[in-house]
Amino acid sequence: MSQATISNTKNGNHIQTKDSKSFTPSDIARIFPAQKKKALELRTSTSKDRITKLKKLRDGIFKYQSEIQKALYSDFHKSAAEVDISEILPSIAEINDAIHNLKTWMRPVHVSTPITLFGATSKLVYEPKGVCLIIAPWNYPFYLAIAPLAAAISAGNTVVIKPSEYTPHTSHVIQDLVKEIFSEEEVAVFDGDVHVSTALLEMPFDHIFFTGSTPVGKVVMEAASKHLTTVTLELGGKSPSIIAEDADLKLAAERIMWGKFLNAGQTCVAPDYLLIPKTKVDAFVNYAKLATEKYFKSKDDQFQTNADFCRIINSRNFARVSGYIDESVKKGAKIAFGGTVNSNDNFISPTILVDVPLNAKIMEDEIFGPLLPIIGYDTLDEAIGIVNSKPKPLALYIFTDSNKTSKYILQRTSAGGSVINDVILHLVNSNLPFGGINHSGHGSYHGHFGFKAFSHERSVLQSPKLSMPTLMYPPYTGFVRFIVNTTTKWFV
Repeated sequence: MSQATISNTKNGNHIQTKDSKSFTPSDIARIFPAQKKKALELRTSTSKDRITKLKKLRDGIFKYQSEIQKALYSDFHKSAAEVDISEILPSIAEINDAIHNLKTWMRPVHVSTPITLFGATSKLVYEPKGVCLIIAPWNYPFYLAIAPLAAAISAGNTVVIKPSEYTPHTSHVIQDLVKEIFSEEEVAVFDGDVHVSTALLEMPFDHIFFTGSTPVGKVVMEAASKHLTTVTLELGGKSPSIIAEDADLKLAAERIMWGKFLNAGQTCVAPDYLLIPKTKVDAFVNYAKLATEKYFKSKDDQFQTNADFCRIINSRNFARVSGYIDESVKKGAKIAFGGTVNSNDNFISPTILVDVPLNAKIMEDEIFGPLLPIIGYDTLDEAIGIVNSKPKPLALYIFTDSNKTSKYILQRTSAGGSVINDVILHLVNSNLPFGGINHSGHGSYHGHFGFKAFSHERSVLQSPKLSMPTLMYPPYTGFVRFIVNTTTKWFV
C-alpha cells in the first residue's frame, strides 16, 4: 500500500497524487475502450464466474482490513471499531448477500401472456448494462465504493471507480485492493480531483452510479444526459426525526444521538433535525446529554480526546458546519449541549441547539456534521407541515408507540425510506431498496435492488408459428373483423 498520500495537485492535463499513478486523458481513452470490449465478453459470464470474483473481493477486504482502518484514521480520525462497523461489515454483508442469491437473481423471470398473444411465452432477462462508472463520496469512502462495485460485478459489468480526493489514504487502499484482484480492463480505479471526474463524465458510460451531494448530483445527471446514460443518484437532504406525544423519550434520545453522532454526523441518512412537542424539549435534551456522554464516555469538554469520535473531513467543511452554530445563535438559538470547536483539529463536539428559528441556515442546508437543531411544535400537523415545506428527504424517522400515529405521518409525508422507533437501520436490510426520491436521489440499490440497478431488464417474447395476431393480418375481411370483435368482447 502507498504510505504517503497527502495532497492532490494539478499539473497541466495530469492529475497527480503523491506516490500514486498520474492519470491523464490518454489513460481514460485507453482504458474505456478496453473495458467496452471486456464488457461484451462478460455478457455471457455465469453466476459461478461472478461469484468467484465476489469471493476474491471479500477475501481481499479481510486481507486489507488493518490497512483500511489505518487509512480512514489518517483521513479523518475514524476509529478502527467504527471502521469495522460502518465500512467493512456492511461491505462484506453486501458481498455475501450477492454470493448467496446471485444464481436466483440471474434466472429469467417468466411472466404471464395475454390471451391476444395465445401460444406465446414471455419472460424478463437480466443483462449487464456494460461499462459502469462509480463515483464514491468521502464520508464512507470505502463502503460506498465497494458496495456498488459488488452490485456491478454481480450484474456482469466492467467498472471504473472514482474515489474521493478528500480521503486520499482510503482511495489508495481501494486502488491497491482492486489492482490485486482485477485487471484494469475489468475494474479500474482513477484517483485524482474534480478534473478526473469531469474527464470521466465526458465518456459515454452505460451507467453512472453517483453518491454525493444534490448539487453535484445535478452536474452528474446533466453530463449523463448528453449520452442518454442511465444514472443512479444516491444524494441526501434534510432527514427529519419526528417525536410524537406518546413516544418513549429515553429510547428516542439514545437512538437519535447514536445516529446523529456516528461518523461525526457526516452520514447522508443522519437525523438532520428534530421535531418534538414543545413541552418535551427539556426532558429530551436531558436524555440526549446522558446518552451522548455514555456513548463516548466523555463530558462535554472531553470529546476531543475521545478516540471513538472522529473529525470533520477538512477545514472547508469545518468552517461551514461551525458557521451554522454561530449563525443560529445570532438568530436566537441556544446551545443546550456542546458547541466546542477547534479549527486546528477540524473538531466540533456533539452539539444540540434549541429554539432554532426556521429561517436559520442550519434549517436550510444539509448539515453533515455533529449538530442537532431541535424545533418544538404544538400539533403533529404543524410538524408534518415543516417536513413538507422542504424537498423530499432521503430518510424520515418517526418515534411513537401508536401504529395509528406512524401511519398518519407516513401517509402525509414522502421520503426515500423511513424507520419507526429507530434511525438509519433500514439501509442494513438488503431486502429493502435504499435510495431517495426527487431531490434526495434517483433509483435504489442494496441486495437484489443493486443487481437490478446495474442490469437491464430485457423483455423477451417468443411467438409460436401459429399465433393469434396472425389471424388479424390484412386484408380486413369479415372473418378478421369477427375475430377482432370477439377478442374485444373478452375484455369487457
